[in-house]
Amino acid sequence: MMYDAEYFLRFVKIFAEYLAENREYLTQLDAAIGDGDHGINMDRGAKAALERLKSANPTTPGAVMRTVGMAMLSSVGGAAGPLYGTVFMRMSISFGGKEKVDDRELVSALEQALLGIKNLGKAEVGDKTMVDVWEPVVKFLKENIENGGTLPEMCEELISLAEERMKATIPLRARKGRASYLGERSIGHQDPGATSSYYFFKSLCEAIGGR
Repeated sequence: MMYDAEYFLRFVKIFAEYLAENREYLTQLDAAIGDGDHGINMDRGAKAALERLKSANPTTPGAVMRTVGMAMLSSVGGAAGPLYGTVFMRMSISFGGKEKVDDRELVSALEQALLGIKNLGKAEVGDKTMVDVWEPVVKFLKENIENGGTLPEMCEELISLAEERMKATIPLRARKGRASYLGERSIGHQDPGATSSYYFFKSLCEAIGGR
């Protein structure tokens, strides 16, 4: 399958809808182990991104991702702004000026985004961060693409995996970010960054169906 600017615009719109609908939920999750602003910040960033996309009218996948990345970096506070800004900027760089990208190029861009997250946050799987969703999902995508799979074929399993890894952060002790200051008290709470990452991958798949 080939993905053009319209696909990525649809993806951003769906992601923004999820963030708006779950703003309070994400904030409650963050209030338990962080600053209590993840939902507020992510919703603000997504709304800013939609406004910028309207005025910028990007015509390539890379331009869409760059516009969103710049909006996230300039309007989202806390750790989420730099991390999600990095996600979209890394994907933009990976796409370059191509008018359309294929499954392999999309997965490669997601891999670059993951590397950006890890370089910035210095987190690994098990640290109770968004990496706990991103790394297994990207690994799953890479392995399946190498075996001839396509993203539409993988989506149902991908969404289930992202949800499973999100929930798997609940029993973990946080080792990075503000949550790590709580020590043992961080156990028993779902990580907000892992949760917004679940919405990210769910939106990526739902955009394929033309939602």
